[in-house]
Amino acid sequence: MKTVAAFLLVLCHLAVSHAWTCSEAPRLYNVKQIDAGLGKVVATTTSNYAYFLIGSRWYNLGTTRVKHVSVGPAGLWGVDTSNKVNKYVSGRFLPSTGLTMHQVDAGGDGQVAGIYTSSNAAYCLRSATAMAYRGTGSLSWTSVSRTLKYISCGPLYGCWGVDSSYRLYVTRVKPTTCGVYGWVYVSGISAKMVEVGTDGNVFAVTTAGKVYQRYGISSSRPQGSGWRFVSMCMAIKHLSYDLGTLWVVTTSGFTMRCTH
Repeated sequence: MKTVAAFLLVLCHLAVSHAWTCSEAPRLYNVKQIDAGLGKVVATTTSNYAYFLIGSRWYNLGTTRVKHVSVGPAGLWGVDTSNKVNKYVSGRFLPSTGLTMHQVDAGGDGQVAGIYTSSNAAYCLRSATAMAYRGTGSLSWTSVSRTLKYISCGPLYGCWGVDSSYRLYVTRVKPTTCGVYGWVYVSGISAKMVEVGTDGNVFAVTTAGKVYQRYGISSSRPQGSGWRFVSMCMAIKHLSYDLGTLWVVTTSGFTMRCTH
């Protein structure tokens, strides 16, 4: 496996755009999904275990089987293999009652967003509820009036989502009430996932495994103005961005960190 990783890194140095320098991330085998926020990095593997990165080592976050994990202003949240929403409290994942989700995002301005298992409807957990939740009681989710298969939020300019037709949408969200201000369609690429950074940067992975960055994003134009291609040496299945570092997971589960 080390030989394979070294070979892939050689390919990356030859193929990656000069604008981004990529290197192998601390090694964690068979990564499925990664998330970064507020300087923290978490990931899940194909065995459905969650890990937290400290220095150059990944540390297991307990025995709960977690298929998706997210970290941000609202804390550390995950979805277990029964689609129950969990919050990481006092060193362990604690499941909630209420709606089941197949994906959650904790990157907003204190609120948590999620995709309902049964209908793919997008929901929001108000910031006060999300921050105060300690692992007991039912969570009360608010609909944000859009059917999506993936959602990601940032504290500055709102939430982005991908629907079942691989179309991208963006909306502003009021974290205290989960009220939305109209979804705007963003054309240009067919995406399978999108991630919003704490600083407002937005990256998307296309259905072909290509990476694009949205540019021109501002408070007056949260949808931005265009897409910029980010060259990668391999097809990408998942990514996350935080504090100048782009974390990418290839379709083979190999993880890299890239800096501008």
